[in-house]
Amino acid sequence: MTATATEPGRAGATRDDRVASRSLAARLLSRPEVGSLIGAIVIFLLFMAVAVPFRNIANVGTILYGASTIGIMAVPVGLLMIGGEFDLSAGVAATTSGLSASLIAWNLGLNVWVGVILALVVSVAVGAFNGWLLFKTGLPSFLVTLGTFFILQGVNLGVTRLLTGNVATADISDMDGFVSAQKVFGSEIALGPVTLKVTVLYWVVLTLIAAYVLLRTRVGNWIFAVGGDAAAARAVGVPVKATKIGLFMAVGFCAWLSGMHLLFQFNTVQSGEGVGKEFIFIIAAVIGGCLLTGGYGSVIGASIGALIFGMTQLGINYAGWNPDWFKTFLGVMLLLATVVNVYVKLKADRR
Repeated sequence: MTATATEPGRAGATRDDRVASRSLAARLLSRPEVGSLIGAIVIFLLFMAVAVPFRNIANVGTILYGASTIGIMAVPVGLLMIGGEFDLSAGVAATTSGLSASLIAWNLGLNVWVGVILALVVSVAVGAFNGWLLFKTGLPSFLVTLGTFFILQGVNLGVTRLLTGNVATADISDMDGFVSAQKVFGSEIALGPVTLKVTVLYWVVLTLIAAYVLLRTRVGNWIFAVGGDAAAARAVGVPVKATKIGLFMAVGFCAWLSGMHLLFQFNTVQSGEGVGKEFIFIIAAVIGGCLLTGGYGSVIGASIGALIFGMTQLGINYAGWNPDWFKTFLGVMLLLATVVNVYVKLKADRR
């Protein structure tokens, strides 16, 4: 009877740690985007203190616009990195999309919307090609998409020069369908003293959709699984090939969206545009908590990483600092983010 009476006490003393509740602080610190959020707050406070124009509420729209042009691509690139892959062609792919829409519509005398739709097909096809070639060759996505990067860069310049005689497309602002297409891809809305570009809306919507898919759906579980261990994921029935190709196609879709804004914001596209931006998208995702090894990360964090870029790019100018140091900032942020992300993941795995 004595032994029986002491069993409940013994059970309470040896409670299973797997079902122990964690404090709110512990749960927050285990989130992959926590580092980028802290970084964004620090940078915001820094430029609020040292740059007078940064405090002007009318400049909020300009800051968010710069962040949105990065965030639209950082979100799918972040998803792809969580899935264990890279896409080094993302920057020039957006330019390819804008060039395709403009050149097709102009040279064939078509409604601008026909060029827009065909450009979507081209962009998604480029993404699908990257994914297909990845599995067909077994090469790392770094090499596959690096090859695509050079192919698209050459095609962008060569085809544009062949059809137009220079390195930029013709102005399509007087063509049928341009006005309605510009309202979709290049419009803006005034909210009091703040003017917001439509890209800010697209950026927010893409972030919310991607976060929901990643955290609340079966597809999100697949993305984490294929990024963590593709062989183990395949063994339990996860469609690894379809998941990764789908992620590359998502990058292609967002490249189309970015390319359409580029075209309808400026009415023309420079064929050399986009080179180097792929690294900014990747860095934004890493700052946001995405590990280079895959299987871990946050699209909300990737968006916060894009916001950090938007604030820093303009904050440096507003503060009157030498903009040559911006590249140094990118390198420092990448290294710090990588260290912080690994540390946070190790802490989360131990709890």
